[in-house]
Amino acid sequence: MSELDGVPMNKDQTGSWVETVKTIAYAVIIAVVVRSFGFEPFNIPSGSMVPSLLVGDYLFVSKYSYGYSHFSFPLGLNLFPGRILAKMPERGDVAVFRNPKENNIDFIKRVIGLPGDHIQMINGILNINGTPVTREKISDYIDKDRDGIIMRAPHYIETLPNGKQHQIIQYLGDNGPAGNTPEYVVPPDHFFMMGDNRDNSRDSRYLDQVGYVPFENFVGRAEVLFFSVDGSAAWWQVWNWPLAIRFSRLLDRIQ
Repeated sequence: MSELDGVPMNKDQTGSWVETVKTIAYAVIIAVVVRSFGFEPFNIPSGSMVPSLLVGDYLFVSKYSYGYSHFSFPLGLNLFPGRILAKMPERGDVAVFRNPKENNIDFIKRVIGLPGDHIQMINGILNINGTPVTREKISDYIDKDRDGIIMRAPHYIETLPNGKQHQIIQYLGDNGPAGNTPEYVVPPDHFFMMGDNRDNSRDSRYLDQVGYVPFENFVGRAEVLFFSVDGSAAWWQVWNWPLAIRFSRLLDRIQ
């Protein structure tokens, strides 16, 4: 028998304690492996990807989609240079990446420009390699601000050169703060990222704040929503939790 603080412990008790510690250790190891190599959960704290992603959405990002860099691992452990098992992002992917200007901050945007592309906004219309993308106007996007005031935004379906379609909104119309830009030339091994909420997105159009995103900074591709809340219930308002869940968005694939 052994003693701890004067309390005798038999072998069965010691063995049970050891097994508990081992179980916890195995669970932690499995969680780290899954998070690093499989899927990692993220939540959406801002409206830069509205209407595709809403504040309060929770999603899974596939870590294997683009291969692995040191940003794939917890704390950004720099275990090797560059990227292994690399697979290039496709135009139109919604991807999580580390902001090149602030490597400790995760951003989520859409892949718009590939290496070597010429990107420019002209009168609110995205131009890729000198050609305006197709933009089809649909019914206004309607939302409410924090004070409950109804807001309307011009709402479009944008079709990229590879045929991928997604929705965009422009609260300030075609002449918003980044509705007209110089021409950007995407460097080798870099990508041009933009938010779907074109007038409320800090993205590659702002070279001093984000700029071109190195392939090494990609964390993974956004795949599916697993939960979503609209923020109408405080954490202590347990009785209102079910009313705050956006059930229609659960398990939606991210386009």
